[in-house]
Amino acid sequence: MGYRRVAIVGAGLTKFVRRAQETGPELSWQASKMALDSCSLRLKDVEMITLGSAPDGFDGVHMKGEYLLSGAGGSNKSYIRNFVGGGTGVFAPIHGWMHVASGACDVCLVVAEEKMSSCHPTPQGAFITIFDHTTEQPLKPTLIWIFALEMRRYMERYGLTRADIARVAVKNKKNAMDHPSAQVAGEYTVDDILNSEVLAEPVHRLDISPAGDGAAAVVLASEDVAKRLTDRPVWLDGVGWNLDTSYWATKDLYYPRYVEKAARMAYDMAGIKEPHKEIQVAEPYDPFDYKELHHMEGLLLCPRGEAARLTAEGYTARTGNLPTCPSGGALGVGNPIAATGLMKVIELFLQLRGEAGKRQIPGKPRVGVAQAWGDLMQVGTVVVCRS
Repeated sequence: MGYRRVAIVGAGLTKFVRRAQETGPELSWQASKMALDSCSLRLKDVEMITLGSAPDGFDGVHMKGEYLLSGAGGSNKSYIRNFVGGGTGVFAPIHGWMHVASGACDVCLVVAEEKMSSCHPTPQGAFITIFDHTTEQPLKPTLIWIFALEMRRYMERYGLTRADIARVAVKNKKNAMDHPSAQVAGEYTVDDILNSEVLAEPVHRLDISPAGDGAAAVVLASEDVAKRLTDRPVWLDGVGWNLDTSYWATKDLYYPRYVEKAARMAYDMAGIKEPHKEIQVAEPYDPFDYKELHHMEGLLLCPRGEAARLTAEGYTARTGNLPTCPSGGALGVGNPIAATGLMKVIELFLQLRGEAGKRQIPGKPRVGVAQAWGDLMQVGTVVVCRS
């Protein structure tokens, strides 16, 4: 059975902030309304809704799908929640794609929300019990020190310094100064990053995107409907996902093979043979600065071990050969987990339509890739968009 083509025809994004006054349902409503307004649709025109939100613990609310239902517009409609941890924001449009591409519906609203400030004492609490009780929990791991292990392994594998990594944070935080939703934009130097507070060596405070609150939404439509709604649809031409083992201690952490497998799935669907030549704008997931480099390599956008050198040479700048995180990414715009992944898909939507304002990259980009990662460092989700 062939799949139907699916396009993004509208998008909405709230501001990302440290402590939103709005509730989670209210944030979801704001993003949903902006998305529908942007393509002149009303909720009655939507046949189904898919909601992406990371583990319940991140909002401090059990049964978060039900909690967010009314704000996301799901009352009396087909409504499904999906989540794969940090990979959720890019998996949510994939989930919506499945329903439109299969013919289950013609118009699907995709909503992604996270309100992490309402979780007390910290969203880290959601991770206390998820590790293996025999081999991992006795070590009392936290996410930051696991990521510190991965960053260290990546640096040692390729002989990188912290300064090589910190250039990503400098670039993305500056890019985000042009993003109206940005939470942690700013002009920093490499020394600012290196001299920020140590969290778990080699990870320092400015190497990380802080937790935040926010929501994002896109409207997906089948080909016939999309062409009636807009003369500038952005097609979801490739989707991919992969789940590696959750036993992080048994993997060599220097390379994200789950990202490569998800990317190859998406590239095959989109007919992309040489991603480093055919992709014109990229939004890899960057909750840590080393992860942008890690994920560029997993996405096959450059050879293994070369991402840091290319960043230093300006290859990934907005004016470079492959603009990477022109939005400002999680490091600059902020990281309300699921909303951040969908923010990256929205950035491709705007860039490929020439509507990114001050963030618009030169030329007329036609093909972009967005990616997210998460859970226990084993989830890869990828979409390829084409104008």
